[in-house]
Amino acid sequence: MRRGLTLGKFAPFHRGHQLLVETALAEVDELVVLFYATDVIEVPMQVRAGWIKKLYPGVRVIEGWDSPTGCGNTPEIRGKHETYILKRLDGLKITHFYSSEFYGDHVSRALGAVDRRVDEARSRVPISGTALRADYFAGRQYLDPVVYADLITKVCFMGAPSTGKTTLARTMAERHNTAWMPEYGAEYWLEHRIERRITLEQFEEIPPEHNRREDALTLESRKYLFCDTNPITTYVFAKDYHGTAGPVLTRLAKEAEKRYDLIFLCDTDIPYDDTWDRSGDQKRQWFQKQIVGDLAERRVPFFRVSGSLEQRVAQVDAVLKQHRKFCNVLDIRPYLTTDNHTHGMAKPGAVGDERP
Repeated sequence: MRRGLTLGKFAPFHRGHQLLVETALAEVDELVVLFYATDVIEVPMQVRAGWIKKLYPGVRVIEGWDSPTGCGNTPEIRGKHETYILKRLDGLKITHFYSSEFYGDHVSRALGAVDRRVDEARSRVPISGTALRADYFAGRQYLDPVVYADLITKVCFMGAPSTGKTTLARTMAERHNTAWMPEYGAEYWLEHRIERRITLEQFEEIPPEHNRREDALTLESRKYLFCDTNPITTYVFAKDYHGTAGPVLTRLAKEAEKRYDLIFLCDTDIPYDDTWDRSGDQKRQWFQKQIVGDLAERRVPFFRVSGSLEQRVAQVDAVLKQHRKFCNVLDIRPYLTTDNHTHGMAKPGAVGDERP
């Protein structure tokens, strides 16, 4: 049996890595990929390994959480890596070792395998992980959509009608030179309404198309994608209209709980824009309570933004400044005084003028 092995940090997994994997898959019966831990990228190993699992389901993935650090061509470093690789393989016989690096020589000899170098000169895929980490947007042609989508921070603005979601999403996109996703549900309602209503079955058509458009815009985004509402909003509308929601909408609303990195709730403290397609400020207040209640039931955290557009932009930017994708825990130390009491802490679920 011809069994190949390749290894790396895959930080991120790019077209050069894909060339390596696809070359191996064409030449061996089975391919093993050993992932190394790394601090050069904050994408967790589960996500990095997930890229290969999604793109190449037949590959056997080994997650090396205790992998050695350091790289180089000294006897000590070579020995450390060879020992670790053999340990993780646990007797699994490798016939071909695939790489595009100098270590192909000593690792293949340690494995008793064929040293198979692929595009070592980087002539076929002229990119490196270091260059990509400097600017994912500039190098996105070297990243599969599955990978690139995971590198974008998705920010969603929720709230009742006439709470400034659209204006804020558009403004933030312009400010950060990126894309934004308009509310597809509003577009659908305008096209299909009969006496200001749509059927329960029609509600089922909204979230799949909203997600499809959002996914397409993600691939055009630079660091952030700002979204005007999500399937949870559509779910609340369906419950308000019909007292229930269909299975597709219910499922996609559930998936939306983890679809976004940050959710902001736009407050009702701005003047109500009483256009023909809305139902009055009283309904706005009622619908806002439904959205807040739904998010609470789902245990979905959010930041509340309020005030003028300029104040809201500042509040969102303050959160973005602290946020690090895949590093979900905000550091509480800036909020603590010497006597260990909180100071300047925003209220749960809210962002005011204080530091968020």
